[in-house]
Amino acid sequence: MASVLAEDEVKQLIHDRRWTVLRGAVARLLPFQLADLIEALEPADRMLLFRTLPRPQQSEVFAYLEDAKQNELIRNLTNEDAREILAHLTPDDRTALLEELPSEVTQRLMTLLSPGDLREARTLLGYPEESVGRLMTPDHIAIRRDWTIQHALDHIRTHGRDAETVNMIYVVDERGHLIDDLRLRQILLADPHATVESIMDRNFVALQATDDREEAVRKMQEYDRVALPVINSEGALLGIVTSDDVLDVAQAEATEDIQKMGGMEALDMPYMQTAFFQMVRKRGGWLSALFLGEMLTATAMGYFESEIGRAVVLALFIPLIISSGGNSGSQAASLIIRAMAVQEIRVRDWWRVMRREIAAGLVLGAILGSIAMVRILLWPTREKLYGPHYFLVALTVAIALVGVVTWGTITGSMLPFVFRRLGFDPAVTSSPFVATLVDVTGIVIYFTVALVILRGTLL
Repeated sequence: MASVLAEDEVKQLIHDRRWTVLRGAVARLLPFQLADLIEALEPADRMLLFRTLPRPQQSEVFAYLEDAKQNELIRNLTNEDAREILAHLTPDDRTALLEELPSEVTQRLMTLLSPGDLREARTLLGYPEESVGRLMTPDHIAIRRDWTIQHALDHIRTHGRDAETVNMIYVVDERGHLIDDLRLRQILLADPHATVESIMDRNFVALQATDDREEAVRKMQEYDRVALPVINSEGALLGIVTSDDVLDVAQAEATEDIQKMGGMEALDMPYMQTAFFQMVRKRGGWLSALFLGEMLTATAMGYFESEIGRAVVLALFIPLIISSGGNSGSQAASLIIRAMAVQEIRVRDWWRVMRREIAAGLVLGAILGSIAMVRILLWPTREKLYGPHYFLVALTVAIALVGVVTWGTITGSMLPFVFRRLGFDPAVTSSPFVATLVDVTGIVIYFTVALVILRGTLL
């Protein structure tokens, strides 16, 4: 409720042009709260409120804004205001902003940077997209192994204000190669007269600048670090990646995978900021492909047209059969894709997964088959509805469910392995894709079972 009242109050102050009162009203808000408030306003009011903020506060708030809102504001700021904001952004945040902007805007902003910041920006932008190099910041603290603890503490006090974090301190040799990382706690509790080398264990983990950013997410989770060093191919320390950047990456990657698993291309921008026709294009391609796949279901049913004509009762269970197979396949695909994403399983584990899913499919199919059989056999008007051979119909449905559900789990669990082996994102094997594939084969399995069991009676 407080945020709604604050938003209404701010809108009224902007409308009344009471800038001094407005500046005082928002001064008590934290940067992230003020960023939320700015994002909730209309574009015109958003710009007016941002311009009323003192420049130091502008830089703090700007870092918390969504990418689209940052782009909108930076386009409308004067060169002097833009220069001030860019100067106070951390190198990784500055890189993220520059790579999202159109090239002409990026070029304008690059001319506003100081020579040192410009060199940093060009270096970071030179790394491949979605690489650790784009995420890292060169603002870190490095010490030498032959220093005393007191020397190291003095160095930290002198340079700590400019560092992204002082929780982790990095030890480098004479050539700048990383040889260890130390927690600040280790240094604070050590004897001031001891050397840095005396508290080193040379047990550290690092990222390569060319690594995919997902590797940063995995290692940050695995080793429970607030920051990870980034090195080049020769082991020289280039910078660090911090947990806040990794959290942003984890959220972006999870969003992308979820959207792909929904049967569409991943969106490049948040949902409400994606243009309508771009949204249609992202969804239409996959939807059309799935529709063409579903047409094969009609083709399969046409192949069994004579059987359906002689035993119309079989058509009653087609939705039940194909939906059960699709659901089981979607379950398996979701489990395997997520397990791959968090490195629980790898391509070499495919046979172990297949054995588990075959067993799971048989059990799950038996459960659904039993439910279907009980439902048919105990239905009060079973003879009228299913005919005198209702027991054989029930047996057909039950056995077909076992086969279709088992096939669904096998398909859903193995397709991610196939796609990963071919170098594609396993998330492309989305639930709709698996369901469409299983629908077609489910029809074939169902009527094949029916031909075997009902031959000489209904068929």
